[in-house]
Amino acid sequence: MRKLKGKFITFEGPEGSGKSTHIKLLANFLKEKGYDVELLVEPGSTKIGKKIREILLDLSLDRMNPYCELFLYLAARVQLVEEKIKKLLNKGKIILCDRFNDATLAYQGYASGISVDFLTNLTEGRLFKNVMPNLTILLDIDTEVGLKRAEADHPKDRQEKKDISFHKRVREGYLDLVRKNPERIKIVSSQGSIEKIQDKIRELVEDVLK
Repeated sequence: MRKLKGKFITFEGPEGSGKSTHIKLLANFLKEKGYDVELLVEPGSTKIGKKIREILLDLSLDRMNPYCELFLYLAARVQLVEEKIKKLLNKGKIILCDRFNDATLAYQGYASGISVDFLTNLTEGRLFKNVMPNLTILLDIDTEVGLKRAEADHPKDRQEKKDISFHKRVREGYLDLVRKNPERIKIVSSQGSIEKIQDKIRELVEDVLK
């Protein structure tokens, strides 16, 4: 394996944007090139995170307070960072993570009404200031198209069940984050062939790894 300083690359996007597909394709591509890659999903990838994920996606819990939701996500993230991410980076691994802090800003901030400044200070300024992504790939898609894709792939979970206006705010939130963080967050349209989308992602990632 190549001896490199660890890199932390996150994937973000609205529902149905193709994150799961493209992060797996990228992981396989990098492994074939000899990189030491670890694929993570957030919330998840730890025993505690998986339990929290079950709660967060449970359709029967439709009256969850936005702050309750927020701190469940953060609890899972703290566990993932301390149990895996820091250790993997210290070992020089390339980490590909399906969602991280930007998802909190988009979903709990822009879409659910919790102060984005408060969330930014909490995540980037306090909890995870020493573990920030080197690169974030934002897969962007029209809201209606994305929700139709997601529904075709699997039964709706608690997030996907929320109304269209919520999901439009999520997308606008992500686009605003791109404007605020142009060096870190790179937008890739996920409407097109999988091959062309993946080529663009690989180009961005290889620039960071070089």
